Amino acid sequence: MNYPPTRSEAVVDTLHGVEVADPYRWLEDERSPEVQAWMKAQDAFTREHLERLPGREALRRRFTELFYVESQSAPAVRGERYFYVRTHKDKEKAVLYWREGEAGEERVLLDPNTWSADGTVSLGVWSPSWDGRKLAFSRRPNAADEAILHVLDVDTGVWSELDVIEGAKYASPSWMPDSQSFYYAWLPSEPSIPVAERPGYTELRLHRLGTPPSEDAVVHPRTGDPRTFLNGGVSREGTYLFVYVTRGWSENDIWWKRVGETDFRLLVKGRGAKYSVDVWRDTFYVLTDEGAPRQRVFKVDPRKPERAAWTELVAEDAEASLQGVNIVGGHLALEYLRDATTRIRLVTLEGQPVRDVALPGVGAASNLYGLEDRDDAWFVFSSFVTPPQVYKTSVSTGRVDVWARVQLPIHPERYTVRQVFCDSKDGTRVPLFLVHREDLKRDGERPVLLYGYGGFNVSLLPSFRSSIYPWLDAGGVYVVANLRGGGEYGKDWHEAGRLHQKQNVFDDFHAAAEYLVREGYTRPSRLAISGGSNGGLLVGAAMTQRPELYGAVVCQVPLLDMVRYHLFGSGKTWIPEYGTADDPADFPVLHAYSPYHQVKQGTAYPALLMMAADHDDRVDPLHARKFVAALRKAGPEAPALLRIEANAGHGGADQVAKAIESNVDSYSFLASVLQVDLQPRPLDGGEFSGR
Repeated sequence: MNYPPTRSEAVVDTLHGVEVADPYRWLEDERSPEVQAWMKAQDAFTREHLERLPGREALRRRFTELFYVESQSAPAVRGERYFYVRTHKDKEKAVLYWREGEAGEERVLLDPNTWSADGTVSLGVWSPSWDGRKLAFSRRPNAADEAILHVLDVDTGVWSELDVIEGAKYASPSWMPDSQSFYYAWLPSEPSIPVAERPGYTELRLHRLGTPPSEDAVVHPRTGDPRTFLNGGVSREGTYLFVYVTRGWSENDIWWKRVGETDFRLLVKGRGAKYSVDVWRDTFYVLTDEGAPRQRVFKVDPRKPERAAWTELVAEDAEASLQGVNIVGGHLALEYLRDATTRIRLVTLEGQPVRDVALPGVGAASNLYGLEDRDDAWFVFSSFVTPPQVYKTSVSTGRVDVWARVQLPIHPERYTVRQVFCDSKDGTRVPLFLVHREDLKRDGERPVLLYGYGGFNVSLLPSFRSSIYPWLDAGGVYVVANLRGGGEYGKDWHEAGRLHQKQNVFDDFHAAAEYLVREGYTRPSRLAISGGSNGGLLVGAAMTQRPELYGAVVCQVPLLDMVRYHLFGSGKTWIPEYGTADDPADFPVLHAYSPYHQVKQGTAYPALLMMAADHDDRVDPLHARKFVAALRKAGPEAPALLRIEANAGHGGADQVAKAIESNVDSYSFLASVLQVDLQPRPLDGGEFSGR
């Protein structure tokens, strides 16, 4: 490929006695005119190449059928008002609606499709007041994390001109019961504050409607530590205010006070454990993994909040990992994972078992949404072959009914979902979900797409993904690997994949790939891998550690320079997950798997499509730029393409048309490299015909 040129420089750092080359450091400065010109040239080259690939129109037509859908979310009920979002077949973005009562007339509240001519301004968080008459919500330019908070009057739809709060990147408004004020996390945006230091400047503030945000009271000051997150909220009854100081994804502290008191007091200090609190009728319900890797629930009397006085309400389950607790209808709704599939249990506020919620199948379900003192509750269920459906249930009777259904042009009976287990390098049993057509023939020739994440206590569930259906229809296999570093099996599973144990994640992924080859599904040249963000680090490490095992890679908004990641974006907040090269104990671990630093000259790497976003303010796109440059220098055998989504943040653009084009690009790339014909057609006895 005749790529646009990329220069290199003789930049070498000596870290802890080790020389570390960084020939593409100049690509870190996105504001540089040279870097801007380089990005424009690389993106244009990639798009021109992708546009020439066959099968794109058929993919575009199929994705259009699958992505433009009529759907509805579960409602948030405030007073007698119902708030929910809907997608439409003729709109690019979801629209926020409200009704007076469950059967009331549907009214548009916010339509982000009208906010900008090019569709680049997105709806972020939205939070109705407890009486349903006000709504706090954020707008996100370029679908980035940075946001501006607004307030509107629900009855009139009029936006307040005074209640406009900048610095709402981490804001999640928590309303007082009088619906006249809310607490929120505020983050200053002064250019003088280095980007990587900003999280340590977060404050908890109180905003009173109708007053200038500049007068908002600082309720809890900044921590000054950029490795921490600070947030907080008030109990529904407006009695108790909580502040969370979180270090990474493994531990946090909780401070609290009664509203009106001056000083916060420490409820619990997280020493290698994490905690969350729900409150109802002067009782704290604490979910924690302290002394229970799969989590348990305590009951706490705020008059005796000392740790020794806590009472265990729900003990740790030996076989299922407790993911979350909600108080609905005077009960505790407990969301569990067992081998990465959802179970929902109801218990009384005293911890006595009531029933399991009747889910419509084996798959992924949300916990129950509802109010503490109302019987009605909702949950969302999906599986690899079932689009998300919203169900309404009665907490008292257990009755479950469909509340909102999604119809898509697919035939679930044509596909099979299997869960299998493979053994990792150290013998750890790793679960995989395999999705494919019923008539699949295991002849070692199937095109396989393997997806993983493996970090930050994130659990990958067997939930619906519209984008995989052209792949399945063409005889491909889609695989999700539940790697260590995730939360599928609780704290121990997460701990086994973080810090100095990070290599376990990559070993799990390699083991999954080897299983798929050994069991006759595919061969390395027909095995593709994909991942984004921390999952982008995963596939970057996979392709540099075992280049012979993989045929193609789609890497999205990744971390890839693990020596300097903490100096950019939100990097310092991830130090508790990865460690830092500033630490002499962490450096050799990071350097050993850092994909950018492990690219070797003369190595035949699998074909790469790198997908970055120009307004990613979470993971700096410098990682994508530097890695592609290094990979091209290593050798010309396989393509290394860089695609840059314009006006998009870490989660990509939120317009359906852009999602379609992104998927057309990635799947046509995979089809070209793996020689897959993605034209939908029946197979003869399971046979697959490649080009």
